[in-house]
Amino acid sequence: MPEDLHLVSDLALIFISAGIITIIFKLLKQPLVLGYIVAGFLVGPHFNLLPTVVDEAMVSEWSEIGIIFLMFALGLEFSFKKLLKVGTTGLIAALAEIMMMFAISFIAGYLLQWTIMESVFLGGMLAMSSTAIIIKAFDDLGLKKEKFAELTMAILVLQDIMAILMMVLLSTVAVSKDVDGWGILLCVLKLAFFIVLWFVVGISVIPTFFRRAKKYINHETLLIISVGLCFGMVVFANAVGFSSALGAFVMGSILSETVEAEHIEKLLKSVKDLFGAIFFVSVGMMVDPQVLVQYWPSVLVLTFVVVVLKSIVSSFCVLIAGESLQRSCQVGFSLAQIGEFAFIIAALGVSLGVMRDFIYPIIVAVAVISTFTTPYCIRMANPVYNKLDRRIPPRIKARLDEYSLVSNGGKSGRGWQQVISTSLARTIVFLVCGISVILLSFNYMYPFTLEKLKDNLPEIVINIINCLVTLLVLSPFLLGLIRHGARTQAIYSKLWSESNLNRVVIVAWTLMRIFIACDFVLLVLSKSFRFSWWVLLIIALAIVIFFSFSRRVLRRYVRLEENFMHNLNAKEREEAGSEAQ
Repeated sequence: MPEDLHLVSDLALIFISAGIITIIFKLLKQPLVLGYIVAGFLVGPHFNLLPTVVDEAMVSEWSEIGIIFLMFALGLEFSFKKLLKVGTTGLIAALAEIMMMFAISFIAGYLLQWTIMESVFLGGMLAMSSTAIIIKAFDDLGLKKEKFAELTMAILVLQDIMAILMMVLLSTVAVSKDVDGWGILLCVLKLAFFIVLWFVVGISVIPTFFRRAKKYINHETLLIISVGLCFGMVVFANAVGFSSALGAFVMGSILSETVEAEHIEKLLKSVKDLFGAIFFVSVGMMVDPQVLVQYWPSVLVLTFVVVVLKSIVSSFCVLIAGESLQRSCQVGFSLAQIGEFAFIIAALGVSLGVMRDFIYPIIVAVAVISTFTTPYCIRMANPVYNKLDRRIPPRIKARLDEYSLVSNGGKSGRGWQQVISTSLARTIVFLVCGISVILLSFNYMYPFTLEKLKDNLPEIVINIINCLVTLLVLSPFLLGLIRHGARTQAIYSKLWSESNLNRVVIVAWTLMRIFIACDFVLLVLSKSFRFSWWVLLIIALAIVIFFSFSRRVLRRYVRLEENFMHNLNAKEREEAGSEAQ
């Protein structure tokens, strides 16, 4: 066979074997993911009774595309609005579970004499549960509509977000070869900055494009555009120092807020399944039975950590988040497995060269075992609760039932919570937009105009042009920083009348936002002119006051905000209209 067809023969072998094995697993009522892994083992280099894949490097590249499509599809199922509805209980439980399991897994890796970096990656792998496996188990057991299942899914949504953040942090730590607190903090801030920027720009532009080009877009065009946007964001994420998985997830989450989200998800399903199968088959190809025989104590230890300790830790974390003991056990025992993110993080560690080769097969073995035990763990939750319920003293049981970490705050507390959720969010969005405008202006517009116009205009004139253009583009975002939304203004009025302390906080918060707006203008002026600091400060304050009372700037600000809110809520309006019909 010509060498050019090696990839075709490998893909034929992969898909035929995967198809046969998954049919068998379907008959056995087991997750298809396990079938793909077994198929990968059968056609991999460590099993010689069947034909073997020839070009493993090319299959590995295709598996990376599989990761991109898996993360893109996960983003399409995700919603930032859904995240806001998770509630305090899910947030506390998810954060506590991830931190405790990360610490336990790190200690387990250290005790197994793995390196510090390998132990760090192990913590990331074992802290995350498998959304796909849990959904499949709930469907098979008929538990999907139970209340504890809803809380479990809410925790999984938060785990998915934390997994994305963890992948970025692990990449940073692996590249720097050092756990630097300041470096990690800067990485988190950089990640938050770009996620807010991508989300705001994406929601402002992409739904508008779909709306205006709707009559020109058919199924084929929509699929091509969606995949193109996904790959474009992957390239951009890599360019600014983030992983391809993050870029794919972010673009998926942006598209999930559009009216075309469900349509895109249906069109993408076959493509995702195709490349996802290649990824999971490539995972199975890395399973080496000799490694598992050699390191069977490690497999047993990590399986114990995932199946037993993770059940206990997750139950405890849900309990301290304010749920009853019974529901805590049900949720905790449902989370006792690892899955897709463990494979992705393990692949990341191998690609960065910070993990030895024997670890990947161990993680795959632990994932396979914990997948098989998941239905049994879910069924064990109620018997375990019944035993605990009989043995716990009545006084302690009564306190556990009444315990709630999240107390019902007073009227003022609820008001400040609303302020934080509205005013602070608006401030962060406009702050990120303002920083983006300045970075683009200073890094691209200023050098470009100076190079092109320096022979025709004096430098001071070029600086004046750059300054004016930058301030005009920046003006609606400065106004957004200064102004209060209608909802926030009403809350402020109530808080103002309640206490003098509220008045001090409101005035301080307002002055701080004005100060930030003045800093933006001062930064632009100092880049363009060499006046004294006090002169520039007075000019900056005058410009901010002018923007505050300018009707033209107000109209631009209103148009930007209305367009963003219209695009953000378009999906909900269409769903409400469909239900009304």
